[in-house]
Amino acid sequence: MPRPVLALTSGEPAGIGPELTVMLAAEGVAGVDLVAVGDPDLLAERAERLGLAVEIVPLALDEPLPAPRPGRLPVWPVALRAPAPPGLLQVANADYVLETLDVAVRACLAGRAAGMVTAPLHKGVILEAGHAGFTGHTEYLRDACGVEEVVMMLATDRPLHATREGWRGPGALRVALATTHLPLREVADAISAEGLLRVLRILDADLQRWFGLLAPRIAVCGLNPHAGEGGHLGREELEVIEPALAALRAEGLRLDGPLPADTLFTPRHLEGVDAVLAMYHDQGLPVLKYAGFGSAANITLGLPLVRTSVDHGTALDLAGSGRADPGSLRVAVALAAEMAGRDPIKQR
Repeated sequence: MPRPVLALTSGEPAGIGPELTVMLAAEGVAGVDLVAVGDPDLLAERAERLGLAVEIVPLALDEPLPAPRPGRLPVWPVALRAPAPPGLLQVANADYVLETLDVAVRACLAGRAAGMVTAPLHKGVILEAGHAGFTGHTEYLRDACGVEEVVMMLATDRPLHATREGWRGPGALRVALATTHLPLREVADAISAEGLLRVLRILDADLQRWFGLLAPRIAVCGLNPHAGEGGHLGREELEVIEPALAALRAEGLRLDGPLPADTLFTPRHLEGVDAVLAMYHDQGLPVLKYAGFGSAANITLGLPLVRTSVDHGTALDLAGSGRADPGSLRVAVALAAEMAGRDPIKQR
């Protein structure tokens, strides 16, 4: 099979993204042609700071890639707007971060890359720079690709449940979100039958397309404690969630729920489940990150391209120290390569 080309955006320049990028380049990634998107001088400086022998190779988007080897990092250049010392945020660099995303999207849509992997950005800096309404990678990529709906999903291959006899339970845990970056008081109003229909159709289709799961089984959380307790603790389950699930079951989707979130993440309920749909960000993601923090990846479903990301933030306190762990970035790159390999039109 051809090697997939993956565009790796180096993220917030004052954070750990640039050094994770050069760490990965130094060790090499088997079976993948990795191209960084960022400032070549910044990446060279971080490599030197960490004592890593990394050859930075700036390239135009239409230039052929050099032969891959550990220690060689092709870069599609984007210039910093201001110096970016480790740990010191610069509002002027917000547009730099967004431009790296735009370059990666263009490379994917033009067929130059099979997918994109994103290092973490800092939302506060982007908002302070005047990009009102910015809520994160997921929504920005939705708009950049011109699609109506995307689904945020995190995945880890770490099993959730441990006993004295060792790890047991499902080998992979995937948690998707019905709503993403919203204040908690806005969540209930944001959940609608129409929205759930769109999200679950995307989740079902992309589990098949990108993960090779035929007729995936999806467990759906309720919104309220005890999934509403038959209407005594809220009526969203009865009036919104259950009718949406019934309509989708009639289309052939395999759906369980709505189930109480406090008991769904147990061996009995997760057995045979391919993904869980949580109603809001902190309903499902704390469980997944407890199970596999540092070995999980964020996936955006519903895009016309492959996009994965790390499961952590910019870690400004670690930037430039060499103590950042590239484990999640390794997982994100490996998962993006696997997903791209399932779609022949995305191959180099």
